[in-house]
Amino acid sequence: MPYTSHVDRFARERLPPPHLWPEFRFDLPELQYPERINCGVVLLDDAIHEGHGERVALYSDSGVWTYAQLLERANRIANVLVNEMGIVPGNRVLLRGPNNPTLVACWLAVMKAGAIAVTTMPLLRAPELSVIAERAQIDHALCDWRFAQELEQAAQLGGRLKRIVCYGSSAGDGQLEGMMNGQASTFDNVDTARDDVCLLAFTSGTTGTPKATMHFHRDVLAMREVVAGHLLETAPDDIYVGSPPLGFTFGLGALLVFPLGRRAATLLVEQPSPDNLLSAVQRFRATALFTSPTAYRSLLPILEKFDISSLERCVSAGEALPKATSDAWFAATKMRLIDGIGATELIHIFISAKGEQIRPGTTGKPLPGYQACILDPDGLPLPPGKVGRLAVKGPTGCRYLDDPRQRDYVVHGWNVTGDLYSQDEDGYFRFEARADDMIISAGYNIAGPEVEAALLQHPAVHECAVIGVPDEARGQLVKAFIVLQEGIAGSPELVQTLQDFVKQTIAPYKYPRALEFRDSLPKTATGKLQRHALRPPK
Repeated sequence: MPYTSHVDRFARERLPPPHLWPEFRFDLPELQYPERINCGVVLLDDAIHEGHGERVALYSDSGVWTYAQLLERANRIANVLVNEMGIVPGNRVLLRGPNNPTLVACWLAVMKAGAIAVTTMPLLRAPELSVIAERAQIDHALCDWRFAQELEQAAQLGGRLKRIVCYGSSAGDGQLEGMMNGQASTFDNVDTARDDVCLLAFTSGTTGTPKATMHFHRDVLAMREVVAGHLLETAPDDIYVGSPPLGFTFGLGALLVFPLGRRAATLLVEQPSPDNLLSAVQRFRATALFTSPTAYRSLLPILEKFDISSLERCVSAGEALPKATSDAWFAATKMRLIDGIGATELIHIFISAKGEQIRPGTTGKPLPGYQACILDPDGLPLPPGKVGRLAVKGPTGCRYLDDPRQRDYVVHGWNVTGDLYSQDEDGYFRFEARADDMIISAGYNIAGPEVEAALLQHPAVHECAVIGVPDEARGQLVKAFIVLQEGIAGSPELVQTLQDFVKQTIAPYKYPRALEFRDSLPKTATGKLQRHALRPPK
């Protein structure tokens, strides 16, 4: 990496040493990028040069922005960053707010200025934000005014975040907007290298210090080519909508990079409750929906209230998709969910299937540009049918910011995701469990998600999570936490019914010997089940 635009070399100097990087593959012709390229320019400026200036880029409740309007705002914000806030290439800029047009413009402005975006989840609190600011040494932030209090508290806790500029207000005229008024509508884009870091994405790790994954300009464009191009076949007349925040790489791709990169439109919903999400699909005639398996289950009971006939594709990611959820969605909509596994470390989906290639109960096959295999504990490939660690390599991969855990994630050039998978004779990959969700009870290996999938087939079960709990006799006991459908009450008789149901659905030794009914289950800001929060302390 001989060339860099970065004046602030913090990120570059904290990349893992090259011998700890995974093997990168750039086999596809479209992945052959020039040495100097800026992903923000490709996503936005190039769209104008191609004649898309009057095409709608962003839909939201606050109005419609064309590509030309988005470019003007992004340019003005970029000028604020450079002229008012003193940002230089390589500086980290924390972004905080719900999914709305100004957040998109801020992210693009950071790219154009050659800085590094650290987009955070809106639900994070001051202590969590303080850790992120310290780990990434962030002094500058752009924040939705409604979410400023926690950020200001984080600044007091950690001593960083010296300049917080808020946007929006009850009247829509925040501090950032005032600063934008004095700036030019054009901007001299920074000539970044394809291997300059452009974003730090923090993982939602279950314990310990969060890990910051480092992604280059070329990584952002690679997910556009592979996922938006090959998997989703995104076209300019598409309108993408979904629930994941832009601070989650699932959301960054689905609701910013994919639509803008293919000159389509994104529909931004600040509060993506089930009703709000389906209402947005109906009102704006969205063509593609992105959310988690848990959310799709929440949408099923209210589908009949909305016209979703405009939808052509529905994508599920963020956690494993149970076959029962896939089948229920198909029965209700006649559309098969596109299941995908991705990782913050690899920035987006790398195994999936579309159309007639979808096999419910499996995730799919590696997308073009990627390859995958199943590894045994010694790091050697396993034959079909055997369960082991999923290993992936392709045009994107893990680079942790100054973190010894890099050695754990990269094994013999492979990205080892922490998921247990098997592969069948036809090359399809099947999720078995997270490595820490495998339950060993009386000598049997039992995958918690498999038990969950069985329980979800029972009509009384709305949501569930299955974990292993310590047991003197069996080592571990299979325990299920269950949220029942509305109007159904838990009882000893229902416990027995559900246990018998699981015994009849999968191998009897896998049934949950303990069940606990709950009103809700712990989840992350992105809707993932937090099974670790249910485990007893060690």
